[in-house]
Amino acid sequence: MGLSSLGIFHTIIGVGAIIAALVDFIKYGKINLNKLSGKIYFYGTMITSLTSLGISKHGGFNPGHAFSIFIIFLILGAYFLNAKRKNSVRARYFENFWLSFSFFLSLVPTVNETFTRIPVHHPLAKNITDPIIGRTLLFLLLLFVIGSVYQFFRQRLINRSEILE
Repeated sequence: MGLSSLGIFHTIIGVGAIIAALVDFIKYGKINLNKLSGKIYFYGTMITSLTSLGISKHGGFNPGHAFSIFIIFLILGAYFLNAKRKNSVRARYFENFWLSFSFFLSLVPTVNETFTRIPVHHPLAKNITDPIIGRTLLFLLLLFVIGSVYQFFRQRLINRSEILE
């Protein structure tokens, strides 16, 4: 597989962040920064995004690095809204969307790297233009859109119930 020590560390932390996000999506329907799994996602994604800036199998700044920087801005924005705008019902929509979008964007290089490396001697894809990668990313985009709509309506119900209390 040819991973450096930084690549191995990056992968382990990244897998942990993805698992934490999936736990949150199952339990809460969103990434919940107020729970341990949401905090693991936040810090794991921050570490993974930062370490990805030191990894490049193609040399120099590439789209993966741009994704990482954008993901950092998304999760920091969501963290700010969670910490500083606790009483804003509108902020919850942005917080949910930004965290979910950061998760989706994290999956793009994850799918690319995984499919072009595993199984070790006969990877699923030859390169990032392989149709299986495109179909998988399209499926994940569809899940993201459906999940975002679900989160919007769920948050609206939560906001309405809090206003009535």
